[in-house]
Amino acid sequence: MKRMGVEALYRKPNTSRKHAAHRIWPYLLRNRKIDRANQVWALDTSYIPMARGFVYLTAVVDWASRRVLAHRVAITLESCHAVEALEEAFAKYGLPEIVNTDQGSQFTATGFTDAVLSRNVLLSMDGKGAWRDNVFVERVWRSVKYEEVYLKAYDPVSHARRSIGNYLNWYNQNRPHSRLADQTPDEAYFAMLPAIKSAA
Repeated sequence: MKRMGVEALYRKPNTSRKHAAHRIWPYLLRNRKIDRANQVWALDTSYIPMARGFVYLTAVVDWASRRVLAHRVAITLESCHAVEALEEAFAKYGLPEIVNTDQGSQFTATGFTDAVLSRNVLLSMDGKGAWRDNVFVERVWRSVKYEEVYLKAYDPVSHARRSIGNYLNWYNQNRPHSRLADQTPDEAYFAMLPAIKSAA
């Protein structure tokens, strides 16, 4: 059934549920040319099935290069996991111009929006039900699931964390993308970084 793309119709964990009291930010990327590393980062959360139950995977992805900059595997959908992943990406790679997310409550929570806006980074959110606004992150999830997750039956959460971490390292360093002229995300990311101006 997996090979044919056939699956049962049943309710799956919803990772994009809005919180009625949280502010929604406008989508800023329509008709914007994105061609530099650290120009736009996207965050998204996907559920990961395990042998028993599921966990959540949140990732920070550089839009232009498809490089996964940081990630967290967690048993809850709290905003702190998204904040931790974002803070790790900030510490390792500096600041992007824009952070784009969906309207999930983990991304509209004050802790997350403050982490973005306090650094003078713009916050952008996909339109309601507009999966096309963030389609390339969905392609990252497809790769993660079909090349890693669906081939395993993680038992303890620690196994899921370790195995997914190993896969994402391989994805960044070794997996070429046709949209990146067959470069890996690592190669594309470092090639697209704005040139550092030398001091006079």
